Amino acid sequence: MQNERFVGAAYVAVSASAFGAMAIFARFARDSGADVVTVLFLRFVISAVLMSAVMLATRRRWPSARNAAILAAMGGIGYVAQSYAFFEALNFASAGLVALLLYLYPVLVTLLGAVFLRQRLTTGRVLAVLTALAGTALTIGGELSGRPLGVILGVSAALIYSVYILVGNRVMSQEAPLASATVVMMAAAVVFGGLVGVSGAAWPLGATGWVAVLLIAVVSTVIAMVSFFIGLQKLGAADAACLSTLEPVVTFVLAAIFLGEAIDLNQVLGGAVILGAVIWLARHPPAAASS
Repeated sequence: MQNERFVGAAYVAVSASAFGAMAIFARFARDSGADVVTVLFLRFVISAVLMSAVMLATRRRWPSARNAAILAAMGGIGYVAQSYAFFEALNFASAGLVALLLYLYPVLVTLLGAVFLRQRLTTGRVLAVLTALAGTALTIGGELSGRPLGVILGVSAALIYSVYILVGNRVMSQEAPLASATVVMMAAAVVFGGLVGVSGAAWPLGATGWVAVLLIAVVSTVIAMVSFFIGLQKLGAADAACLSTLEPVVTFVLAAIFLGEAIDLNQVLGGAVILGAVIWLARHPPAAASS
């Protein structure tokens, strides 16, 4: 059991690292002239093609019709709605506040899991989740200001992602992570393709931009999503969500290495706090569900 949790934690750590790297790749893609919708379309269409090829080559079983429909909704509705709420929130609130509101999702997943999945909360687990949130606040830092609409949209992004994780947790009890991730990517590719068709595309210009997009698709989508689903399967929704708070730590470290951004003391302290919470959660299984 303990070894299984450490394996699950390792997969979520890989996922968080891969997702955390996306901010760096996206900076290069944006600087090459690509816009957000086009990058998201390319991200999912490339990853969907790669994953479909793997599924066909290895003759893996696809999800059942019912679960495939749920996974398609997760990708085509969940990912799109969460992305829209997040990027719209940036128009009405500071980037620091929007990012912090998004990282409310481990708290929301924990609370919603207790209500709907009847997972009993312990004092230690609640404190670990709140500690991770506090560490995230230190890590993100920056100006925390915004209009009410920005706050509403930021919380909406966190709530949508929380539901995505909880629904994914239910599906993962019945389906393989690789097949599930493939369906999510395919659905997201279709919807973002439609959005590109309506708004027009702004393609990357130059090799650097296309390499950045390819890295987003392979590292920050295929590796990140499959690893997260495997970790979700082994740890459950609440712990997988909380361990994902490693993501901003990876982002600021990579930003310092590749973009030359300075690291301040608050970020170091925040990263240490998050790591402490993550280690505690990895070592302590959740309490049995209440009847």
